[in-house]
Amino acid sequence: MKKMIALGLSLFASAQIFAQSELPNTTIKDVNSGKKVAFNQTFEKGKVTVVSFWATWCVPCKKEINNVRRKMTDWKKETDFNYMTVSIDEARAEGMVRSYAKSQGWDFPYFQDANSDLKRSLNFQNVPFTMIVDKTGKVAWMHTGYEEGGENELYEKVKELSKM
Repeated sequence: MKKMIALGLSLFASAQIFAQSELPNTTIKDVNSGKKVAFNQTFEKGKVTVVSFWATWCVPCKKEINNVRRKMTDWKKETDFNYMTVSIDEARAEGMVRSYAKSQGWDFPYFQDANSDLKRSLNFQNVPFTMIVDKTGKVAWMHTGYEEGGENELYEKVKELSKM
């Protein structure tokens, strides 16, 4: 039991340390334009941004993005924030990423981390992985996995950070 508590505290501490760190400048690809861009340059200063990492084969990822997208219009009436996605699919799946996003009517930026360089930089293992970047460009919140309704907790964090 003591080992479990110690492990939990060390994981919490490492998450807190990361939350204060700078965003990596790892290159990702803008799937719409085909241009490569540094991840840390995709954020608008002074604005909270939610980033959903996903894959075309990940059913919970698609469900989370769909639920966020459905609620985003109402959320944006109350809170001004940005939303973007990053696919961890391999380079050869770029066409699938693009066609899926278009078929879903995505009107937000979507990128691809084809070599998992960004995934390694951020040190996460599985998708769905969601993070919130605060107004100063620092990672303020991270979460792995998705359960129905989890988008509501995400939005509560966005509201909280937008008021700061």
